[in-house]
Amino acid sequence: MMPGSPMNSKRGRPPKKTVSCTWCNEVKLPLKYVYPTTNGKREFCSETCLAEFRKAYVKGQTCIQCNNIIRGSNKDYCSTFCMNKHQKNRELSRVANVGPSTSAESSPISFQTFDWEDYLQETSSIAAPQTCFKQSPKPPLNDFKVGMKLEAIDPRTTTSTCIATVISTLGPRLRLRLDGSDNKNDFWRLVDSSEIHPIGHCEKSGGMLQPPLGFRMNASSWPMFLLKTLNGAEMAPAKVFQREPPSPKNNIFQVGQKLEAVDKKNPHLICCATVGATKNDQIHVTFDGWKGAFDYWCRYDSRDIFPVGWCARSGHPLQPPGQKNNMGGVSRFSFKPAIIPFIPTSTVISSVTEVVQSEADTSASSLPPTVIYFRRNCNGGGVINTATLPISLDDVSVMALQKKFLEELFKASNEPDKLLDRLQTLNGEEFEIHFKGDTHILTVPKATSASDLENLFQLVSQALECCQNLFGIEEPAKDCTLCEIKETPRVPAIKRKAPPEQEPATSTTTTTPVGPSSSTATPPATVNLSQIPIQEWGIEEVIQFIESTDPCLGAHAELFRRHEIDGKAFLLLNSDMMMKYMGLKLGPALKICNLVSRLKGRRFAV
Repeated sequence: MMPGSPMNSKRGRPPKKTVSCTWCNEVKLPLKYVYPTTNGKREFCSETCLAEFRKAYVKGQTCIQCNNIIRGSNKDYCSTFCMNKHQKNRELSRVANVGPSTSAESSPISFQTFDWEDYLQETSSIAAPQTCFKQSPKPPLNDFKVGMKLEAIDPRTTTSTCIATVISTLGPRLRLRLDGSDNKNDFWRLVDSSEIHPIGHCEKSGGMLQPPLGFRMNASSWPMFLLKTLNGAEMAPAKVFQREPPSPKNNIFQVGQKLEAVDKKNPHLICCATVGATKNDQIHVTFDGWKGAFDYWCRYDSRDIFPVGWCARSGHPLQPPGQKNNMGGVSRFSFKPAIIPFIPTSTVISSVTEVVQSEADTSASSLPPTVIYFRRNCNGGGVINTATLPISLDDVSVMALQKKFLEELFKASNEPDKLLDRLQTLNGEEFEIHFKGDTHILTVPKATSASDLENLFQLVSQALECCQNLFGIEEPAKDCTLCEIKETPRVPAIKRKAPPEQEPATSTTTTTPVGPSSSTATPPATVNLSQIPIQEWGIEEVIQFIESTDPCLGAHAELFRRHEIDGKAFLLLNSDMMMKYMGLKLGPALKICNLVSRLKGRRFAV
């Protein structure tokens, strides 16, 4: 451009940088919706864009380099730029001898490398030797993938082994969520922890999988829930589990030694720490530069403490000391340039979350309403009179819509007390529901998006034993297949012999001798089970129902005859009874529990 050109002569402030929505890429200001990730906050133009991003983010469909959502065919990177940048960083990491690249790759976070050597020299301190720790000298590789299922000990009750899902990975660590629990109870374990095992380990050891503490549904629904959560799931293979390292023989920590330790209040963080005191088999962990509120006592062989340099070798982010060191002066520690900054504390996450909530409330009027549809011809499980439900509900605020939904259930309930008792089995936040002049307090999972409502519908339908299609956020079709019970094709009924006084007297009629031999040779007639109350089913009707629904279960027909399982007994069956007293294996028992649950959904009054 020529020096005298008009463009060159323009003065003033540079134009503002345009900001686009993370999901739809449209330039819309202001971006009021914020979602915190491990690589910083993501901003959105609407609640819909935020919800779609969160779905993909939770499923782990994120770029290894920048943590953005992947939309193309590449499974690891969102763009060629990120792929080239990540591969370049890998090469630099290898040259610097940071550690095995496989371990670092399992974490989507690029991190700051803290300079321990300078810090130890500055603070005139020494590092606790490797022999003090119950950690492998070479950090284990992490080959787990997000979404894999495994068995884990419930950290809140060490006597229960539960099914857990890998939510995210960070170096050699796994963030786990017990199936049937919520995200408030997530916990972290190392890949070489003795508290995690492949699916099937508990059964081989003679134990039984248990629901987690605070299971969100009825305890009786656990076998069915277990069947659903494992059906088609990706099981973590045995080869990705590592052997736990041996424990030191005794406590040889010394006061003043440096180490790296998990922040128990923010367990995704590992921070610079010091041994503040020792007592018998306990050590007092103090975090450099932070107030004593974060300090804690732990055993010397705790898996939450690590030798100096462990994070750098394993590819796990290390949080440096706080702004002020223990002597009260400003710390001058140095660390190598960061590729992408890592969120330092949960304070940032909580503050950003508050922004999401407050901004969502203030801008709700500009959003399209969310709609809940009711399929009033579905089964209400004996608690809901579906005919009195509205056709639909709508509101621009999802939280307000959730409250309306719960109040409508009470209005349509035949037995409000029973409805209240069943909903109280769910865990979550407290809601005030007003019904017929009374105020009821419910604890149900809080819904802030359409996907949260879908999860709530599933929990409520299981608690009420009603059809899962009774309510939803999509306009229902005319017919529902979930409410219908499969019936076997009708077999032509055998014409019974008429009484003597009504039998036509013809010379050409031949009669079949009636006796035990002829009656046993005749197969029982197939009946229309949907027209008979389940409590009036006999043993043969129960067997007919099982065989017609799943032919593989027909192999257990004789077992039902031997134990005289009629309709009333069938409704009382659970997996423990069938496995302990009838000798069924877990698979068939869970399938039959599923059938029992379906039948309870259309139960007739006794």
